[in-house]
Amino acid sequence: MPQRRTVFFVSDGTGITAQTLGHSLLSQFEGMEFNQVTLPFVDRVDKAQDCLQRIEREALRGNGQPIVFSTLVNGDVREVVRRANALFVDFFEAFIGPLEGGLGVKSSHTIGRSHSALDKQEYQQRIEAINFSMAHDDGASHRDLGDADVILVGVSRSGKTPTSLYLALQFGVKAANYPLIPEDFARNDLPEALHAFKDKLYGLTIAPERLHEIRRERRPNSRYADPANCRLEIEQAEHLMRREGIRWTNSTAKSIEEIATTILRELRLERQVY
Repeated sequence: MPQRRTVFFVSDGTGITAQTLGHSLLSQFEGMEFNQVTLPFVDRVDKAQDCLQRIEREALRGNGQPIVFSTLVNGDVREVVRRANALFVDFFEAFIGPLEGGLGVKSSHTIGRSHSALDKQEYQQRIEAINFSMAHDDGASHRDLGDADVILVGVSRSGKTPTSLYLALQFGVKAANYPLIPEDFARNDLPEALHAFKDKLYGLTIAPERLHEIRRERRPNSRYADPANCRLEIEQAEHLMRREGIRWTNSTAKSIEEIATTILRELRLERQVY
């Protein structure tokens, strides 16, 4: 039976930074299972006391010493949480000091700077990208396709929608997506709306077996989910993308993060992290 430990991500902001860094470290420990708890907006001493009590209760359960990943900025708040009977990993303490020394500048110790709406221009850019991707999901609209940074193409359920939204949310990339359907394969041509934007196209493909599993959950016992039809659609889509010179990647074993990074690199899109 695998070992299981409780991990707390404690932050005075959203907790996203603590989660991201913590997950990267925890992924290196195979055979361990982690019960993960995020405690955001711990920005006052009284909240830190509540946080301390929760961690202490977990420590008393006898499931091993809890682990705390912290991105707390305020020293008083941080010291309260540090008193917990836990393995305390302080990301800011580990990195801010060396950075201050290397830059010769003291940090501002401002709470919540990494995920906020303080930079209105960048925040507005991200909101616009999200709205654009939602409006252009699954070929819903042909309007303003020229404004897209990338247009994802591929058969239905190959991962286009989640990848588009991730690109918009995480990087402010205006990503549209357009399905390749049997009618396109019968004509052996791209949808008419995409002809003018071939330089923006990027394809997603997927293993037929995995596509069958996904489609079967959506429409069981249908031609749409039939294994032979899934295989045929993928073969036709890949043939069309090869003929049109469209780059593509296989989404079967890739996470959304990996797919998005591949697209950004291959299309040389500017990567603005939020």
